[in-house]
Amino acid sequence: MGEECGTGGVQSRTVWCIHSEGWTTHHSNCQHSDKPESQRPCFKVCEWHQDLFEWEVSEWGPCVLASFHSNELKPRTTECVTAQHGIQRRKVHCVRTSNRTAVPERICEFFSPRLALEQACLIPCPHDCIVSDFSSWSGCSRTCGTGLQHRTRQVLAAPMYGGANCPNLTQTRTCANLLPCPVGESEHHYSLKVGPWSECRQPQHKGLWMSGRTMLDFSTGDTERNTVKRHIQSSQHHHHHLHHHHHSLKGLDVEIGYQTRQVRCVRSDGKNAMLSLCTLDNGPGTFQSCIMPRDCETSDWSVWSPCSKTCRASDMSPGFRVRTRSITQTPIGLGKECAALEEKEACNIIGDLLPNCPRYVWKSTDWGDCQVAPLLSQQDRRLNNVSVLCGGGIQTRQLYCVQVPDNSTPHHRKEVSRPVSGRLCTGDLPSAVQPCSIPCPQLCLLSSWSSWGACLHDNCMETHGRKGYRQRRREVLEEGSGTESCAHLLESMPCEDPMCFVWQVQSEGACVPTEGNCGNGTRTQTVACINSQGQLVPEELCEDEPPPKEVSCVMACSGDCVLSSWSDWSSCSHSCSSKNSEGRQSRTRTILGLPGEAKACPAAAALEEWRTCNDHPCITFYWEASPWGPCIEDSSMNLNDTGYWNGTTTCAVGVQIRKVVCMKMGIGPVIPKRCPESARPDTIQPCLLPCKKDCIVTPFSEWTTCPTTCLPVNSSMPSQSRYRIIIQRAANGGQECPDTLYEERECEALLVCPIYRWKTHRWHPCTLVPDSVQQGMTGASESCGKGLEMRGKRTYDEMAAMSECLRWAGPMPSRFRSCWVPCKDDCTFSSWSKFSECSACGSRRTRKRTLTGRSRKQDRCQREDLYPLVESEPCPCEEFVSQPYGNWSSCILSETPAQGSLQGWSGRREVHDCGHGLRYRAVACLDHEAHLVSPDLCSESGLVEEVCHIPCPLDCKLSDWSPWSACSASCGSGLKIRSKWLREKPFNGGRPCPKLDLKNQVYEAVSCRSECGQYEWVTDPWSVCTINTVDELPACGEGVQSRKIRGDLVSSVNETFCDQDEIPAQAQTCVLPCPNNCVMSQWSQWSTCSIPCNESTMRMRTRHVLRPPVADRVCPDSNQTEPCSLNSTCFNYHYNVSSWSTCQLSEHAICGQGMRTRLLDCIRSDGKVVDLSVCEELGLPQPWRLAMNCVVDCPFNCILSDWAPWTECSHTCGSKGVMTHSRSVLQQAHEEGRPCATQLSQTKPCPISPCYTWLLSDWSPCTVEAAECGDGTRERNLTCVVHWSDWPDSPYPSKTVEDEKCGDRVRKESEQELQQPCFVPCPGDCHLTEWSQWSSCQLTCLEGRSFETVGRQARSEAVVIQVLENQDSCPHQVFETRSCKGGKCHSYEWRTSVWNDNERSVWCQRSDGVNVTGMWLSQRWCLFQSGVCGCEKGYTEVMTTHGFLDYCTKTPGADNKKADVKTSSGRLKPGTTQIQDFFGEWSLQPLGPDGRIKLWVYGLTAGGFILILFIIAVAFLLCKPSKQSKSASPPQKPLTLAYDGDVDM
Repeated sequence: MGEECGTGGVQSRTVWCIHSEGWTTHHSNCQHSDKPESQRPCFKVCEWHQDLFEWEVSEWGPCVLASFHSNELKPRTTECVTAQHGIQRRKVHCVRTSNRTAVPERICEFFSPRLALEQACLIPCPHDCIVSDFSSWSGCSRTCGTGLQHRTRQVLAAPMYGGANCPNLTQTRTCANLLPCPVGESEHHYSLKVGPWSECRQPQHKGLWMSGRTMLDFSTGDTERNTVKRHIQSSQHHHHHLHHHHHSLKGLDVEIGYQTRQVRCVRSDGKNAMLSLCTLDNGPGTFQSCIMPRDCETSDWSVWSPCSKTCRASDMSPGFRVRTRSITQTPIGLGKECAALEEKEACNIIGDLLPNCPRYVWKSTDWGDCQVAPLLSQQDRRLNNVSVLCGGGIQTRQLYCVQVPDNSTPHHRKEVSRPVSGRLCTGDLPSAVQPCSIPCPQLCLLSSWSSWGACLHDNCMETHGRKGYRQRRREVLEEGSGTESCAHLLESMPCEDPMCFVWQVQSEGACVPTEGNCGNGTRTQTVACINSQGQLVPEELCEDEPPPKEVSCVMACSGDCVLSSWSDWSSCSHSCSSKNSEGRQSRTRTILGLPGEAKACPAAAALEEWRTCNDHPCITFYWEASPWGPCIEDSSMNLNDTGYWNGTTTCAVGVQIRKVVCMKMGIGPVIPKRCPESARPDTIQPCLLPCKKDCIVTPFSEWTTCPTTCLPVNSSMPSQSRYRIIIQRAANGGQECPDTLYEERECEALLVCPIYRWKTHRWHPCTLVPDSVQQGMTGASESCGKGLEMRGKRTYDEMAAMSECLRWAGPMPSRFRSCWVPCKDDCTFSSWSKFSECSACGSRRTRKRTLTGRSRKQDRCQREDLYPLVESEPCPCEEFVSQPYGNWSSCILSETPAQGSLQGWSGRREVHDCGHGLRYRAVACLDHEAHLVSPDLCSESGLVEEVCHIPCPLDCKLSDWSPWSACSASCGSGLKIRSKWLREKPFNGGRPCPKLDLKNQVYEAVSCRSECGQYEWVTDPWSVCTINTVDELPACGEGVQSRKIRGDLVSSVNETFCDQDEIPAQAQTCVLPCPNNCVMSQWSQWSTCSIPCNESTMRMRTRHVLRPPVADRVCPDSNQTEPCSLNSTCFNYHYNVSSWSTCQLSEHAICGQGMRTRLLDCIRSDGKVVDLSVCEELGLPQPWRLAMNCVVDCPFNCILSDWAPWTECSHTCGSKGVMTHSRSVLQQAHEEGRPCATQLSQTKPCPISPCYTWLLSDWSPCTVEAAECGDGTRERNLTCVVHWSDWPDSPYPSKTVEDEKCGDRVRKESEQELQQPCFVPCPGDCHLTEWSQWSSCQLTCLEGRSFETVGRQARSEAVVIQVLENQDSCPHQVFETRSCKGGKCHSYEWRTSVWNDNERSVWCQRSDGVNVTGMWLSQRWCLFQSGVCGCEKGYTEVMTTHGFLDYCTKTPGADNKKADVKTSSGRLKPGTTQIQDFFGEWSLQPLGPDGRIKLWVYGLTAGGFILILFIIAVAFLLCKPSKQSKSASPPQKPLTLAYDGDVDM
């Protein structure tokens, strides 16, 4: 080949010689003259040629069955299970891209291989024709002699996918009457038969009317039959080829022609006869005027609309596009109807190149404020101040639908999408209601005041002057929350001579006499400098001189009076001094040893000392701080630039300011100098400024669509609207929300709908069939009779197109009508008189006319059934009656319109479904004949209203809380309880009661503590030891001392409050040493035993010598010990925890977060509750939680949406019309919340308006004009009736009214077929039956499942033979199918009757109970087993030597039952022809029509049986065995053949 493209190329190929067996040989062995060419010139395609040519491919054709190589269809087998192989074909051409003309295919093959022309496909398995059972036999065609009768069946399912054709639908047999035909009666009867009207034509010349005439040929042939031959000149008539004749109207597109028909006389055997043999008194017309047909004309197709599928969806469903065309000329006469005016085709089937379809999701606004008030019951609302409520509440938000932005397009993270219609969002709605909580303010819990401290300087580090303060404090046990801060924690009193640091003697040594054992001496003491809290501080801070380290002392000598040390100062009697009171405190000492005779003890007054205390005035000052103010900006506050504050991200740092004032107790503010400056609280502190939140709103939604059609005249201009939704409210000084959230505007100017109306011309003269045509037809005598008249048309707008007129003005008015040109023999009448007067409402009025001229003497004109002389009509009546109809509606409350009802929904307020409302009932307005008329004639609204009342729901009511009970524990921790009891149960859907106990009570328990040391014994100091002196002996030795005991906490109380078991001793023995005896000090405190108590250990106490004895006497022991004894001298301790309280809420909360508490006690081993500090100091483990969070479920009331607007009436007329509106549950009730109302939808009756309907009557019987049989017409009428909506089942009768009430009659008539041709068979005709009813809708199924959505149904016409001689001219049976919806899958199974005389019936039945027949049954639907006889289960076949079934014997072990022989037919006999059916009646048929065996069969069987016995007897005599067998034959069962009763099965 050449290297360049274009012409001049050479194409080569290799040629070799091969042997006939296929192997290669030398080329000389082949004929050189037969050698094919090895080179040829070619055109080399260039690369740029590729753009000039391309393959053009058509769509794949339908899937057809694949054929064999012999081009024959594959024979039917039973191998098909699910589907069979098929082939799809398409056309492939190589075309030029410029003009799409075809070029040789090898050009395109240079660029790409040729595409496949065929591909394999699958089609369902063959479905054979299914027919019904035969009907009953018809009556005999003759009443005497021999006739015919037939029976038919119908097609239930047409054959598909190569299935077997339908069998004969008709069976015919002869029938003989018992009565012979009378002698002398004519053998035949004659009937006048008319043929169909010919096509409408225009007369052009005299010979044209002969076209279609009937010519009778009475020549005698071999068959001696009279045959009718129809000579028709085939000529095509087109309205644009015909010339106008004198009957056509110039300028009109409607032309009048004529049509003819044949009239003949037929004999009862179906043969034609002379017309004179048929009666022709008033014979049928053979010609008539007609409208020349004109086909419908349409405009060109419009361009295809855009594809409905513009994006790629997940369901992969294709889109569609449409194109339309309009009618430019309506059909006239019998012209072709208009073809489809709209075409639709699939587009974007794959859609891979399309963008993804937008997704829509639900979005929500920010949650609204938390509200507690909706949770309150009716009782709580009266008792609570709503403004201070806190705790659990409820908050709502608004939902709206938005489009999810495509991931491929960049968008800001916080971009807000515009709202769209909520119908676009699928799936469940997110929650628009949720529980919430408002923090409750916590009260500040403070400890008790401490005692007043020493007089101190305000600042001990800077001491100035003699002015100081005494202070007392209290601690914060639990911080409060809310706006209120804790009360002041420090109080001060001014005092004199403050001392911040003082010297304190830490320890003292024993007194050491200077000389001897007694007398003056010294003792050492340790001193330290301490502060006001008792803590050691450097000595430099103490300003005064320190006490000496050695001080003088006196050791009592014998005979000296020995005194004890001073006791501690008692507590001060007053905390401050006033004019009327002064604080005092005392201390005492006692006599431990009596002196000798020469010495004496101090007087009693010297044993007690008093001093003043708390002599400062009772004036208390404290700093009072106001609550912190709001956080404000402060430019000076610049903590750092990290944006964090205490680990929290901040927007900005600000300051809070509060006011601090010095307050005087009981007086008010004073100057700040009166309060200690060191205790002054801060007036400024840093804080976090709350972040500014700007208002965020969605963009405006799209404008709602305006109407795309034109506006009717005098209608208001429609409007469109859009809206936006607030997502986030402004806060903390952010930008406020816009005022406009909803906008509305008028639509742009729309065109007003055009007004068209048909304008008709006057009717033209009546047009008859031309004389030239009438003269050649029978029955033509004069130019009169029935004709047609027509009129022109034009629209109101002459330039308007036909399509516009048809669209806006409706169907074209009739442009022709029948007319009558009077003949001289016609009946003539006078004009109608006026109607008579009406006598009463509901009566009738009449009018009359009379015969005139010669008509009065003609008998046919006297027939009033044909020519009535009197007409009557009902009188108009204006009396109407209102009649209530139906039931009352439910009580409907007045509605308040929802504010700003947008596309989404937001949480609604609580709905109160109670109060006064209205209920409605429909009223039927009836005339005097009880027919429905417009409700406006009886009332304005058509409804009766009645005031009604819906009782309001009553919540469960409980009593107020009872007083708290006493603490369950008299000492230590316990619970105290209060309760409420039931007062009123809920009614009418009120809030239910909380869970009550058996006493119908609900209780609340809180922790409590009974102070064990609330009342304790208080003792005075012991008195002086009293010695009972006798005979004036020295008053020393053993004596008694006493003390006073009283029950006291703050002041004297009743002693019965104190524990009597723990009362201290009021007297005790004592020893007062004599002058010469040793005097010891008082015992020290016992040393402590170990804890836990160890009874093997000892405890000890000590004392020391205060006065030594004389030389011959000794001092008692200075130490004393005793063992530790449990619950006596030592104790063990443990913790005990009380029961949990109920969940405690804040005072102003009704639900939400709460706290459960319990208390801890320290228990001594003897069971006594001691102070908790004892166990704390011992460090005992405490594993219990004393408080834990809890939740009291909030009683959420049911929240309902607003009522939707009322719907339109469900029926535009009648009594069944109702309007409904509904609402939905947004939040179900929870806990003790008010339950949802049971009525979520309401209905209201609509006014009962009369229904006007076009009533289409049934088809009339087929009528033939002036003849007994032949082609005729059937008609049905269209009348306007008034009725109720449940017509025709309404108990009220319908009434015919004016056509105007039902609308455009012309349009309705154009939609309905009011006349159709039909055929009345003549005696002897072979004809088709009427169409059968459409069969039930059936789907193509596999194993009971369908793989299609559209089913099919069929109907058929069977052939009826009346005379056997005419069966050759019979038409073929026909059937037709149509698609349908709602089909079902059917299965088929054999059914059998019970055995009767060794016979039973077998038939095939469909799953819906319909019996079916057909030659296809053995192959597909009802399958036999194997085509041979067999025994039933439990029996064994015994065969003859020839392989036939002999008898059935019972199988050992099987159940004892009757052995039935099953007969299965494998293949069906071919169907018989009509001739075979006929002559089959004279053949030997063993069964009669009813399926029973005929009598001669029994006779023949009996004769055959006797013959068999004779042969057996002869054989027995000839072949007598030598020994007879005694074995009995097995039990046998007679053979039975099952007959299906149908030769087609």
